[in-house]
Amino acid sequence: MMSNQEPHRVTLISGDGIGPEIVKSAQEVIESTGVRIEWEEVKAGQCAISEFGHPVPESVLDSIKRTHATLKGPMSNIRGTEFPGPNGYIRRTLGLYANVRFARSFAGVKTFYPNTDIVVVRETTEDVYRGQEQMIGKDAAVAIKFITREGARRVISFAFDFASRENREKVTVVLKANVLRLTDGLFLEEARSISQNFPNIEFEEMNVDAQCLELVRKPQEYDVLVMPNLYGDIISDLAGGLVGSVGLCPGVNIGEDISVFEAAHGSAPKYAGLNKVNPTAMILSGALMLEYLGENDNALKIRKAVSEVLVDGDYLTYDLGGTTSTTQMTGAIVNKIETVL
Repeated sequence: MMSNQEPHRVTLISGDGIGPEIVKSAQEVIESTGVRIEWEEVKAGQCAISEFGHPVPESVLDSIKRTHATLKGPMSNIRGTEFPGPNGYIRRTLGLYANVRFARSFAGVKTFYPNTDIVVVRETTEDVYRGQEQMIGKDAAVAIKFITREGARRVISFAFDFASRENREKVTVVLKANVLRLTDGLFLEEARSISQNFPNIEFEEMNVDAQCLELVRKPQEYDVLVMPNLYGDIISDLAGGLVGSVGLCPGVNIGEDISVFEAAHGSAPKYAGLNKVNPTAMILSGALMLEYLGENDNALKIRKAVSEVLVDGDYLTYDLGGTTSTTQMTGAIVNKIETVL
């Protein structure tokens, strides 16, 4: 049943590789709930270069700023060119300082780690991902690790605010401050300070190597993890493996008044057009977007429909041990929408 309210205006970026397939799946599932979306479709990523001469044209940034909500497919970095990585470029240019990725185990999905529910909060505008590198002579190179107090403070504050709002019990700051005493040390200093404002949330410090070890030993003991850019990129993929597939992990990039919703995985170009990849992460990212738009009931419909399809086990893609196509799994979720709630 269609809503009578005004449609939400949302920027839509299909992206590269498998992006168009899974974004289409997410659109179909979102629209099947009855929520009204006016999609403002723009082209970004490798597919935009031939037409605009840049992977992220200014018109794309204008659209994201205008709508404040974006559903974005994965985009490929173009290696060996002068072009910036489009994902990092959007985050830095628009001040999307926190990338939040959710790794939750589902009944029906084979994993060694049931009852896992981890949120990885990754700073996304600083660290070595700023791309400040240079050669030293012809046989050595250096990359600059860039951490500011302001950047650390805002992402750590976000992590604690999120934990408090979502009734999460613990925040773990992940870094390597025993070696990188100035950069990671500054990040840790801010985390210790901010944690004092949240006495009801347990605060823990963990070296990144030890954190990887403990995540594969007892992930159920972790809740919200916050960390600099590079560590977050690695650990969010590790968290996806813990719950059975990174294809189950939704995500969002958060700025002051802009949110860009995306799956936690990449563009997987070798699977492009094969109609075989798991659309779940993109669909669940769409559910996160609906919450952001105030459509909480419709977001819950999507989550329940996804959970029921996974439990049934009749429509699972290859990464989940099945043989179902992208479109078949999407169709099964759409069919469930009408029966949930």
